[in-house]
Amino acid sequence: MLRRLYSLILYLATPLVLLRLFWRARKQPAYRAHLNERFAFYPAQPAPPSSLIWLHAVSVGETRAAEPLIRALLERWPHHHLLITGMTPTGRETARQLYRERVLHAYLPYDLPDAVARFFDHFQPHFGILMETEIWPNLLAAAQHRNIPVTLVNARLSARSARGYRRFSGLTTPAFACLTGVAAQTAADAERLRQTGAAQVSVCGNLKFDVRPPPDLLTLGQHWRQQRNNRPAWLAASTREGEEALLLDAWQKHPTPALLILVPRHPQRFAEVGALLTARGIRWQARSKGLPDSSTQVWLGDSMGEMVAYYACAEFAFIGGSLLPLGGQNLIEAAACNCPVLIGPHTFNFLQATKDAIAAGAARRITNAEDLLVTANALLNDQAAMQAMRQASRDFSTAHQGATERTLQLLLALNAPAPDQAKH
Repeated sequence: MLRRLYSLILYLATPLVLLRLFWRARKQPAYRAHLNERFAFYPAQPAPPSSLIWLHAVSVGETRAAEPLIRALLERWPHHHLLITGMTPTGRETARQLYRERVLHAYLPYDLPDAVARFFDHFQPHFGILMETEIWPNLLAAAQHRNIPVTLVNARLSARSARGYRRFSGLTTPAFACLTGVAAQTAADAERLRQTGAAQVSVCGNLKFDVRPPPDLLTLGQHWRQQRNNRPAWLAASTREGEEALLLDAWQKHPTPALLILVPRHPQRFAEVGALLTARGIRWQARSKGLPDSSTQVWLGDSMGEMVAYYACAEFAFIGGSLLPLGGQNLIEAAACNCPVLIGPHTFNFLQATKDAIAAGAARRITNAEDLLVTANALLNDQAAMQAMRQASRDFSTAHQGATERTLQLLLALNAPAPDQAKH
């Protein structure tokens, strides 16, 4: 009954969902494309391949985190096709850039009973994989009804999110119970997932540690370094709304000759952050317009898919989403680039990774924007400390690898006999 009520609310809210979609399309026109897929209508598409594995990665971060697993799946089941679904145009474009013609792309339909039914009837995957914590009651119920195994991988569940799920346990507990298995990032995640109703929970680690930075982007970042003529630079990566103003307030109180590289998390905010810089009288240059010169104070990273190059270019990085209570962004990619990290007080999205990075000496916690600038200036004047953090980042990244193989073995066990074995 609760799922029926949930479905009714979704149907009634569909006009508002569409309105929000077109509102977002004002800044990102790509949101208007492939609208039919959001309701699982595929009139212009040929029939999908008969042997199909389905993986859902909601946006850019999950798509990149899935890269080592996707490559392992393609290698393990070479005669199968892979369907990647997402929810955002940036995630879809990231998947297209990473995998080209090796995978199929589609939006995951909204969690409406008729839409998810059409989705499964059209693609008929052998099994499904959900990245991180994508729990959709109607989607999972429809998969279970069709005997399509679905595994939640790279799963994380904060204490805050677990409390939220418990408030709607009549709806969420049956959804978690529909999962064939779960590959949790940490033991704490595993315990919270069990408490929400998930069964067959294993601790497999974090796939993001297995993502290797593309060599061409590392080379690009080193090229940017050389073009600065020994001028130091530090990076504010994946900043969120409200954080840039706090950061720039502190930055203007504690000026430094070092270049600040500022990369907002969401591309639709590039123009907004540029206007903020102009309003403050800051000399800035956009990445899309070229490289900074000696008079540039802030270089605005308004490009997509180049975060690895920014990490390789910087002496160290502040990871955004952590100055305000937004949960923080991924620091693992920075560590993989041997880039030391400063992180704010709000890191509940990456709690264990942050704790481990600080313990390893690869990251330092700052309390607010003022503390961030004081710490940044101190590091810029302490080459020995920065070198020690750089080595710690390298060691921290290496020590936590191996989640891909553990996750792959779990998928093999849960979906036995393996598709290619079953053909013989």
